[in-house]
Amino acid sequence: MTRRGRRLEYFTIGWNSVEGIAAVGAGVLAGSISLLGFGVDSFIEVTSGAALLWRMSADRDAQCSERREAVTLRLVGLCFVGLAVYVGYEAVVDLVTRSLPEASRLGIAVAAVSLVVMPWLSRAKRDVARALGSRAMHADSKQTDFCAYLSAILLAGLLLNYAAGWWWADPVAGLAMTPFIVKEGVRALRGDPCCD
Repeated sequence: MTRRGRRLEYFTIGWNSVEGIAAVGAGVLAGSISLLGFGVDSFIEVTSGAALLWRMSADRDAQCSERREAVTLRLVGLCFVGLAVYVGYEAVVDLVTRSLPEASRLGIAVAAVSLVVMPWLSRAKRDVARALGSRAMHADSKQTDFCAYLSAILLAGLLLNYAAGWWWADPVAGLAMTPFIVKEGVRALRGDPCCD
C-alpha cells in the first residue's frame, strides 16, 4: 500500500505540473485572474506532494518525520496565504477597472478535466490513508478535494464568461476561490490541514 501511496503522489505531482503550466499559460493569454490563481494553486499542490514524498521517506524516524511535516505545513500554508492575497487583490482590481478577460477554451478544458481527475484521485488517496493509518496522506486527500472545489468554481466562471459574455464572472470566480485558499493556508500554518 505504501508503494501505491507513492505512485499516487508521483501522479499528483505530474498532473498538477501539467495542469499548472496549462492554466497559467491560458490565464496569461486570456488575462484571467481565476485561471492564474488556479494555475499557481496547482504549483502549490506540487510542492505539497513533493513534501509528502519527502516526509514519507522519513517514516522510520518519527522525530525526523514530525519535523519534516511541520516545515512542510508552514511552507505550504505561507504559499496558500500569499496566493489568496494575490488573487483577491487582482480580482478586486479587475472588477474596479472592468478588466475584460478573453474567453479561454483551453482554460475550460483544463478545469473540466481537473473536475473529473481530482475527485478520483482524492478517493484513491483516502483509501491508501485508511489502509496505512496515514494522517499525512489523509491531509493530502483533503487538499485534492480542495482542488476539485476550485476546479468547479473556475469552470463556472470561465463558462459564464465564454457562453454569456459576463466579463465579471472571471474576477468573481477569483474572489470566490479566495476564502477556500485562505482556509487551507491557515490550516496548514496551524499544522492541522486534515480537520474539517
